[in-house]
This record gives sequence, structure tokens and C-alpha cells, in this order.
Amino acid sequence: MSTAEAPHTNTASPVLELQLDCHSEAVGPARHLASGYLEQLEPSVERDTREAVILVVSELVTNAVRHAGGKTCTLRLRAGPESVVVTVGDSSPVLPRPRTPDVTGEGGGFGWSMVCRIATAVEIRREQAGKTVTAIVPLQGRGTP
Repeated sequence: MSTAEAPHTNTASPVLELQLDCHSEAVGPARHLASGYLEQLEPSVERDTREAVILVVSELVTNAVRHAGGKTCTLRLRAGPESVVVTVGDSSPVLPRPRTPDVTGEGGGFGWSMVCRIATAVEIRREQAGKTVTAIVPLQGRGTP
């Protein structure tokens, strides 16, 4: 007789959607709300994964604040059995691009390359009124490398 382990499912609400005022003060609450969302998931999300998701949220919301020029942006998190999908939408049609990092700390340039390294996939989609950037962060210890 053999036994099989039941697949893991998330018991918290699988989606968090927020509309944020697009200013620098939005980044902290976005990180905090993302952290709270991840803490509610069952089975629990490992610390490294939680930190990776929060870093991606922080960088994508910061990019929307710094570069989009709109009044609002959106944040959407969706947890699945193997990953957390982070999507940030803004009103700018200008697509993200890698920049040379400013090592003096004045001009940034680190965030986009970090997001691309952390995520297993990144998609940028033009929308009628701007764009959405989606990053897929794998859940460690759930069958992903």
C-alpha cells in the first residue's frame, strides 16, 4: 500500500489587489500589506521567499512612483501552489529598461535588474492606459528549484 501526499493549496485569499496613490509614501504600505498577505498563506511561505516577494513589490512600486508620473498605480498579488505573481500597473506607456547602476546612491538603477534576477519570469504588457509589469517569484520548498 502506498500513500501520496495531498497537494499543497493556499487557504488565504489567493489574490490581494490594491490601488495606491503614486507617491513615495506608497512604497512602505505596499510592502507592509504584501507582508501581511504572505503571512496569511497556508502552508506558510518560507522567509527567503517572503523577502524576495516583498523586494519585488518594493522595486516595482518604486519604479511606478519614480518613472510613471501618474496619480495612481495598482498592486496585485496572486498566490499559487508554486509561485507568487506580483503585478504592478501604472499609467505610463514607457517600458522599464536596464540602467547603469549609480554607485553614488543618487540615481538608482539597481531595482529592475534585481527584479529580473529574483523572478523566474517577467512580463511587460502595454495596456490602453499605460502598462503592467508582472514578475513570478517561485515558492521555495514546493517543488520549484
